[in-house]
Amino acid sequence: MSNVVNLNKARKIKDRLGARDQAQENRVKFGRAKSEKAAAKAQADKARRALDGAKREPEA
Repeated sequence: MSNVVNLNKARKIKDRLGARDQAQENRVKFGRAKSEKAAAKAQADKARRALDGAKREPEA
């Protein structure tokens, strides 16, 4: 004979596991400290300025 499964408990466990997986993805995607974000932005700005400074004006 098979075991009886409470569908409410099975649904809640499935939802909980899905939420845990989503939280893990969000931690990877958005989980940077403010100082890390500022450092990355400063580095990107510096690279953009260096690239803009190296551009040549088109001759007419």
